Amino acid sequence: MEWTGLNELREKYLSFFESKGHLRLQSFSLVPNNDKSLLLINSGMAPMKKFFTGEEEPPRKRVTTCQKCIRTPDLERVGHTARHGTYFEMLGNFSFGDYFKKEAIAWAWEFLTKCLEIPADRLYPSIYENDEEAFEIWTKDIGLDGKKITRLGKADNFWEHGSGPCGPCSEIYFDRGEKYGCGSENCGPGCDCDRFMEIWNNVFSQFNNDGNGNYTELVQKNIDTGMGLERLACVMQGVDNLFEVDTVQKILKTVCSYANKSYGDNAKDDVSIRVVTDHIRSATFMISDGVIPSNEGRGYVLRRILRRAARHGKLLGIDRAFLHELCEVVIGENEKAYPELAEKHDYIIKVIEIEEERFAATIDSGLAILSGMTEKAKQNCSKVLSGEDAFKLYDTFGFPIDLTREIAQEAGLELDDETFTKLMKEQRDRARNARANISGWSDSSKTALSGISQTEFVGYTNYETEATVKAIIYEDEAVNEISEGECSVILDKTVCYGEGGGQVGDSGLIENGDTSLIVADTKKTDGIYIHIATVTNGTLKVGDKVTVKIDEEKREATRRNHSALHLLQAALRKVLGSHVEQAGSYVDAERGRFDFSHFAPMSKEEILAVEALINAEIMSDAEVETVETDIETAKKSGAMALFGEKYGSTVRMVKMGEFSTELCGGTHIDRIAKLGLFKIISESSVAAGVRRIECTTGNGVLKIMAENEALIYETAGILKAQNPMDIAKRAHAVLDESKELKVQIEQASKEMAKKKANELISSAKTVGDYTLITAKLDGESVDFARNVCDFARDVYANAVCVLASVCDGKLTFVAGCGAQAVKNGAHAGKLIKEIAAVTGGGGGGRPDSATAGGKNLDKVDEALALVNSLLS
Repeated sequence: MEWTGLNELREKYLSFFESKGHLRLQSFSLVPNNDKSLLLINSGMAPMKKFFTGEEEPPRKRVTTCQKCIRTPDLERVGHTARHGTYFEMLGNFSFGDYFKKEAIAWAWEFLTKCLEIPADRLYPSIYENDEEAFEIWTKDIGLDGKKITRLGKADNFWEHGSGPCGPCSEIYFDRGEKYGCGSENCGPGCDCDRFMEIWNNVFSQFNNDGNGNYTELVQKNIDTGMGLERLACVMQGVDNLFEVDTVQKILKTVCSYANKSYGDNAKDDVSIRVVTDHIRSATFMISDGVIPSNEGRGYVLRRILRRAARHGKLLGIDRAFLHELCEVVIGENEKAYPELAEKHDYIIKVIEIEEERFAATIDSGLAILSGMTEKAKQNCSKVLSGEDAFKLYDTFGFPIDLTREIAQEAGLELDDETFTKLMKEQRDRARNARANISGWSDSSKTALSGISQTEFVGYTNYETEATVKAIIYEDEAVNEISEGECSVILDKTVCYGEGGGQVGDSGLIENGDTSLIVADTKKTDGIYIHIATVTNGTLKVGDKVTVKIDEEKREATRRNHSALHLLQAALRKVLGSHVEQAGSYVDAERGRFDFSHFAPMSKEEILAVEALINAEIMSDAEVETVETDIETAKKSGAMALFGEKYGSTVRMVKMGEFSTELCGGTHIDRIAKLGLFKIISESSVAAGVRRIECTTGNGVLKIMAENEALIYETAGILKAQNPMDIAKRAHAVLDESKELKVQIEQASKEMAKKKANELISSAKTVGDYTLITAKLDGESVDFARNVCDFARDVYANAVCVLASVCDGKLTFVAGCGAQAVKNGAHAGKLIKEIAAVTGGGGGGRPDSATAGGKNLDKVDEALALVNSLLS
């Protein structure tokens, strides 16, 4: 067999199965689509579960993929061994009710021995202990000696996950040689040593498990093949582990160059080098698929990975932000197979760079605090780091709990997980309670919809249609008729758009003779449109023929705003850069809200540039074309798709002139000019790296213009501007007048303070080397008292002035000491601290000037009298 690069291996595998009639699919996103059971895709078959269960129709009965995968259960072990990693690629060939064991085994053997030319004498199959069918295929069809086939039990060679489809496996092991073995006479496939490496796993999905251990044959038998690409590359490149595979090794060597280290010289350094190498691969691909660092869900997984990598970079002596540079190597090694890496190049780098900066701001202080915590625990002869300390680090400083646990373990301490988990649960409960008023479509209502076919939506072109009532739900129960109250109506056909893709649902009317219902909203679930309606007259029955109409004015305004968001995304990418991606949206008749990836507030100039681009497009009056096509054709046409969104075999492509092309199921105008006008209302931050624009079109812009005009006229009246267009000039004049008056007031105040200071000086006392001035100033402000002190201090070098301002029931002490008085030992800050304490207050300041608050007004005289003794 010849040395083969990882990228070449991937292509060989996919091309081989294409030659066997398989449809090559691109890797699905790492973010699962409509699958709440997974945080991130962790296997080749995971994105296709519904194809296996029959819930969805696959694009072809034979499919082959190379799937990006992330697994993090052993995250803390990554780096400590050369076998563990978080990111990997799974090669797979799948059959949905087409071929079965005979073809799957034959093609696996052909690919390994013929295409890759791996010596057959180094390959050892295993089968499930009772799978005689597989045994016969290996011995009779492939021609292997039965002694070479290992029978393994259910734990090793039977795939199942609770109830549902399951079946036996047949794996293929590669013999790496005696030097990797354990020396046992029984060493073979399934042994715990490193000699026999599993490189291929055929799963024969042929049974259904009812959950109680009862197995029945499936009518549709499936094939699920999984093979780790990096593991296969180890075999073909003759290396020990994934970190020595060509594309991964290039990343590892770059880490070594950054740290000025050599891999293999120091075991502790090697751990950190492996951590950084593995984690930057995961982070790069996760960000490419739309994951953003956050404190929950998959965003937290990404944050953990990046921060763990950053910390191990520090342990290697890399004292700068470097991960955003390192991801360039990951992109370069993988962009041919995954072009989205190149497309999102700038975005990926920016996300990593910002997260590095955020972590840099907390890691040093966090590590210092954690170090103090671990030392304290050791001094107390404790082997446990308290859950309270760990929670404080996490909640206050954003220090990842996994990092805390890892560092504690390095210090010989266990983490009090129970207390930490309890505190985290209390925090989540508080957040959950705060959201308790948010509700959605109930489970019982969904049950009432079972068996109802999908609704035919004809509302793209029609505003009214005839339909038949298929179901009525009242208070979560299916009923045959309704005469009053709010209910949910399901029709076989509708023109009402069901809320989705950020666009609100339509409102309208359902009518049948004298029976009428007002539709307040329209939802949809699994293709069934649900009309939230209130009966206003008559009785509606299941089976009735009705007319359903939409609120045309609302629909027109909503679709204008929706179309505007398409133009907005295109304009933002032109003005801000190609890293801009949609991160969420909301559209109703009043406005559009668009969340997008960007890392700084937009400047006034950028906002104006975006508005100008969109309004120029509006004036061009280009046609809006809506075409139904397949996903590949749409992408070739330049259509933008949403992060992580799953699209079927047919997609709806909305093209607005040459300016914007997107995949979208919402409603839109037919010509851009129908937007009328476009205006950005606000631009703000939503989360780290996500900005939000709120905007409007058509009558919404006219409304803003009317409101602004009314505001201008009202402001002109207040400023007494004869011409409303002169309000800016008049406002400047008023400000100038205000500034002049303020200067005059300040000057008058200083003159009054000077006069008051002279009065007080005339009754001043001589105490030692000081001229002491004390007084209670009723009704005078703190600023006035400070001016008096300043004047006395500046005029009389040996003055010590202590005043009590009593204004609006608030007591404040002010003190000032002249230059000579300070030289002689007077200290305004110390003096005022002592006297304020008499009244129950406190404060302090510099030797020459200080301020303090007081509380007890009855003790002001006592406090001022204390100054004399303090200076004596």
